[in-house]
Amino acid sequence: MLKQAIGRICRTNVYACEGNNVLPWSYVPSCCFHNGQAHMAPRSFFGVEDFVDDDNSRPYTYQKGKKSKNPNKHISFKQRTVAYMEPFTLDVFISKRFVSASLTHRVTSKQVAVAGTNSKDIKAVLRSRSDIPACIAIGRILAERAMEADVYTASYTPRERDKFEGKIRAVVQSLIDNGIDLKVYLD
Repeated sequence: MLKQAIGRICRTNVYACEGNNVLPWSYVPSCCFHNGQAHMAPRSFFGVEDFVDDDNSRPYTYQKGKKSKNPNKHISFKQRTVAYMEPFTLDVFISKRFVSASLTHRVTSKQVAVAGTNSKDIKAVLRSRSDIPACIAIGRILAERAMEADVYTASYTPRERDKFEGKIRAVVQSLIDNGIDLKVYLD
């Protein structure tokens, strides 16, 4: 059977060039070595070929990420420093059943203060967990917890789907009324 397979390959005239020699395809090795270095690397097991980055300093076996179209694009001073000048951000989540809000440090991604109507101490006091008085209570409690953590300023940018009105506005206004200097960025 092997003899028949080799005979078919030779009859179909499938040949490959290696150096100055023309060899039948069945005799071409998949990898050639010269001074201990591979010239033709075989394809890896997962189907990702071995790449070498642009300055040929180190080979790696994962696919390259997309390069930016304009690598020399200027980044403004404000874009570079805003995370350090206004390090805390407000995140408000409102559903049909509950309201939660948190202050997060931008650089370290740690939550400094959290308040929600699902917590045991707040749940027992409120009549409803998702109305405007609940939002005002969450803002007041979050402001107290933020001041305990020495956070007095924060910034808030609403999500794309959120409108800055109603319950979200009540949480933000309650934070401002209770002593947190909150900058609201609306597009």
